[in-house]
Amino acid sequence: MANKHSGLQLVHLTLRVATFALFAGRAWQHLFWDAPFRALLWDKDIMESLVLFFRGGTWQEYVTSAATDQFIQYTVVGFGIFYALMAVLTLVVGSRQLAKFTPLYILSSLALVFLAFLYSKEKFFHVGQFFEYTIQFLLPLFFCYGLSNRIKKKKLLLLMKIAIAFTFTAHGLYAIGYYPQPGVFIDLFLNIFSIDEGTAKSILQIAGILDFIISITIFIPHLSAYSLIYAALWGGLTALARTLANFYIDFPLESLHQNLFETVYRLPHMLVPLAALFLTFYLNRSQLRPIRM
Repeated sequence: MANKHSGLQLVHLTLRVATFALFAGRAWQHLFWDAPFRALLWDKDIMESLVLFFRGGTWQEYVTSAATDQFIQYTVVGFGIFYALMAVLTLVVGSRQLAKFTPLYILSSLALVFLAFLYSKEKFFHVGQFFEYTIQFLLPLFFCYGLSNRIKKKKLLLLMKIAIAFTFTAHGLYAIGYYPQPGVFIDLFLNIFSIDEGTAKSILQIAGILDFIISITIFIPHLSAYSLIYAALWGGLTALARTLANFYIDFPLESLHQNLFETVYRLPHMLVPLAALFLTFYLNRSQLRPIRM
C-alpha cells in the first residue's frame, strides 16, 4: 500500500510541477515579451464592424492609435498577471482545497484555448498549430480534477493520452513538412550536431513519423509504457530546443531571458507523458512491469 500511495504522490507531484511550469512560462512571456493578441485585434475583416460600432471613428484611426496599442499591451500584461497568480496558487494549494479553486482553473484552461486559437490564426489557421497546445490547455483541468480525486484514475489516464496524441500528431505534421518545418529544430541540428540542412530535414521527417506512431501506440497496452517514455524524452528535447537553438555564449543572460520561457511553458510536453507513465505504473500496482493496463 505504501508503494501504491507513493506512486500516486509521484503522479500528483509531476502534474503540479508541469502546471506550475506552464503558468510560470506563460506569465514570463506575457509580462516581459508579447502574445499574439494583435493577430485578432488588428484583423480588419473580423474586428472592423465591432470596433466602429463600439468605438466610432475609422479603422485607420483605431489601428494607428497609441491608446489602442496601450490597451493591447495592458491586456497582454493582465493575462500575464493572471498566469503568475495561477503559478503561485498551483505551488501552494493543497489537494483538499483544490475544489474551491475549480472556476479559476477552468478559466485558465479557456484562456489557454484562446491563446492557442490566436497562435493558429497567426499561422493562417493551421489546425495543427492549435492542437499542438492540447496538453497545455487541458493541463490545468488534469491538475485540478486529478489531485482533488474528482475523476477516476483510468479516465484521467485516458484523457492525458488523448491530449498527448493530439499534441504529438500536431508536432508530426510540422516535422514531416505538411506544414513548414520549424526553423528552430533545423538550426538546432545545424548548430549542435554540425550536419547539413538536408540531413536535418530528413531527421525531422523521421521524428514526425515517430510522432504519429507514438500517438497510436500509447493506447496499446503492451506498448503504451515504452511509447510514453519516448514521448517524454522527445517532448523534453523539443522544449529544450527552443533555448539551445537560440543561445549565444556572448550574451548568455539576454539569450536565456529571450528564449528560456518557451522551454519552461513547453515542459508539460515532457512532464504530462511522465505523469501518464507513473499513473500506468500505479494502476498496474508495480513499478517493475509497466506493460498491461
